[in-house]
Amino acid sequence: MTEVKSQNLNTEFNASYEQFSDAIFRYCLYQTSNRQKALDLTQDTFIKTWEYLSTGKQVENLKAFLYKVAGNLVIDDRRKKKAESLDKLTEQGFDIKSDKDEISEKENAFEGKLALEAINKLDEKYRDVLIFRFVEDMEIKEIAKILKESENNISVRIHRGLEKLKIILEENQ
Repeated sequence: MTEVKSQNLNTEFNASYEQFSDAIFRYCLYQTSNRQKALDLTQDTFIKTWEYLSTGKQVENLKAFLYKVAGNLVIDDRRKKKAESLDKLTEQGFDIKSDKDEISEKENAFEGKLALEAINKLDEKYRDVLIFRFVEDMEIKEIAKILKESENNISVRIHRGLEKLKIILEENQ
């Protein structure tokens, strides 16, 4: 009987990985702005979730649980993060792209970068709900479950966040 439960857990977990791994990666990438770090955090999110589920504990909403684990890992990473100088990175063998290689990338990403900078100026409580709503395309109900707040609070926070974002964008023009 426990072998059947184990197989069901494996199947369900694999399906959840297929369904949510890209979204969790995007969330981690947005939060860290580092592809490798986002990949590591995504992997850690699913490992921690697997460890939790394999002990027999139940999760009511797996998507919300995954975002909560990812969010906690991002916070932990920020606490550990130390700024490294460009010289140190160069000494470690990291290549710095030439300006010519990056011109087209910068032109294509300019508006996105402005929006990202503006969003990063928002308080975390507004930034997170706007990312969940407009980047991850989550419903207000899902966001409320992830953040363990009422749907009304989330709706108000989205509205206020958009208003604050509009002001920031107008100031930058």
